[in-house]
Amino acid sequence: MTLSAQPNFKTHFAELLHQAASRITPLDAAVHIELARTKQASHGDYSCNLAMQLAKPLHKNPREIAQLLIDAMPASPYLEKIEIAGAGFINLFLKHAAKQQYLHHVLHSQEAFGSSQFGQGKKIQVEFVSANPTGPLHVGHGRGAAIGASLSNILAAASFDVAREFYVNDAGRQMDILTLSTWLRYLGLNHVHIPFPANAYQGEYVKNMAQLIFQAHADRYVHQPAMLLDGLPESAHTAATDTDEQLDKLIANAKKILGQDYAYLHNFVLTEQLGDCRNDLMEFGVEFDTWFSEQSLFDNGQVAHAMQLLEKKHYLYQQDGAKWFRSTDFGDEKDRVVQRENGQFTYFASDIAYHLNKFERGFEQVINIWGADHHGYIARVKGALQALELDPAKLEIALVQFAVLYRDGKKAPMSTRSGEFVTLRELREEVGKDAARFFYVMRKSDQHLDFDLDLAKSQSNDNPVYYVQYAHARVCSVLAQWDGDMATLATASMEPLSSPAELALLQKIIDFPDTVEAAAKEFSPHLIAFYLRELASEFHSYYNSTRFLVPELPLLHARLALIASIRQILNNGLKLLGVSAPDKM
Repeated sequence: MTLSAQPNFKTHFAELLHQAASRITPLDAAVHIELARTKQASHGDYSCNLAMQLAKPLHKNPREIAQLLIDAMPASPYLEKIEIAGAGFINLFLKHAAKQQYLHHVLHSQEAFGSSQFGQGKKIQVEFVSANPTGPLHVGHGRGAAIGASLSNILAAASFDVAREFYVNDAGRQMDILTLSTWLRYLGLNHVHIPFPANAYQGEYVKNMAQLIFQAHADRYVHQPAMLLDGLPESAHTAATDTDEQLDKLIANAKKILGQDYAYLHNFVLTEQLGDCRNDLMEFGVEFDTWFSEQSLFDNGQVAHAMQLLEKKHYLYQQDGAKWFRSTDFGDEKDRVVQRENGQFTYFASDIAYHLNKFERGFEQVINIWGADHHGYIARVKGALQALELDPAKLEIALVQFAVLYRDGKKAPMSTRSGEFVTLRELREEVGKDAARFFYVMRKSDQHLDFDLDLAKSQSNDNPVYYVQYAHARVCSVLAQWDGDMATLATASMEPLSSPAELALLQKIIDFPDTVEAAAKEFSPHLIAFYLRELASEFHSYYNSTRFLVPELPLLHARLALIASIRQILNNGLKLLGVSAPDKM
């Protein structure tokens, strides 16, 4: 048997079953032919429930329909036999030769193996992390970063035209609070002491930024307390403020006192924190094509433009001095303010403009990866898209649950006494980039993740990332001992691979492209992590029971071709997850 191009056996058999079904009945559009992998080799390699789907319209027993389908199926060079099982499942068995010769595709494709044309070049944007640049990234941001980066890699492998984007919240109140916090710490270095607000940013990084300003500019930005405290109650002169109103008054006074200097300080703290965020993510193996500024939406008039469009369509109304979006018209629990009484636009207003901008840039689909606490935000954003006559189905939102750290079997503190969260950088320094990236994607994004720090650092088979990487290193060790020409393996006969373990591994290899496509289709990087663990498990069992460097050349070459293919898939899969594939452990 000669396989001229990489076959997708699931697709091939689905097409044959479709032809068979069309011969016995006109197919309803609702009938979707899908094959599933069987859990036991005795049940074949693929199973289909098409006969059960046709039972009602044909008014026949599913087993009878299954036999009709089998009789009507065109011949296939890959099919060994078909059986009817249970209530009417059709179980299909691949020929051993089809499995064996599939290795040639792996060894010839190399790094491209697992990729597909599923996405057909569709322009898709993945926006993830998008943390306020007001402090270091914490472990919660890390999970969103790992999932977003891995999903982007998977979509690219499935031939989507992927744009990775970070939305920089540089226009809002939080940046003003950070600017004020840094300036107050700077004043303290110049012996101008003002009670530090309890609801300002307390972190050590704020003091570090103040120190940099002090070193570069000495007392240039010093002003006396009386001007800053103007309009605040007498208590604020001696004790820390803790209300939003008082904090906003301090910000307003700071802007008035500093004038143009305020813009410098604002830009300085933004640049510092954004630079730290970029470096942190790059060290984590996460890079973006675009860092999109929220402020640019105001500077370019895009927020005002989006509001005008909604106004024209009568989706905005005035109440209590504020402007509201009729979010309840689209299933939200209440209407939402887009412009406050003081004329300031809300975060939601800029979010509407930002999502309009995404589609105006030509993206055919948009994926937002948000923290699970943003669940209530979905209806209003999709509602705004619908109001703007955009298809809300083109916006997919993946919610990411927080990761809980465990050490010595006990929940580890997620924040310090000062309220600072454990940073992504601290986690990475403790367990390493590879373990952090792999552990973060081991569960579905919407499931809580218990992150066992001790396990992530261990060099044991219980550590899933170590277990997968060790499989790769073991193959490298065998191939290094052989020290032969790899080109020999790509053309070797695979016929000697006939044991149950070898046939199971061959089928697992065949499953890899389907797994990548499923991960792209379902926006689920965890499917790749699951697959790699299962492949590593089957390989380790095979390794422990099998001699590879045998004197019989056909058997030697076939077994080395098998494990070389496994090595390639482990490398490709780990690369999708942003994890290294070491040659030695």
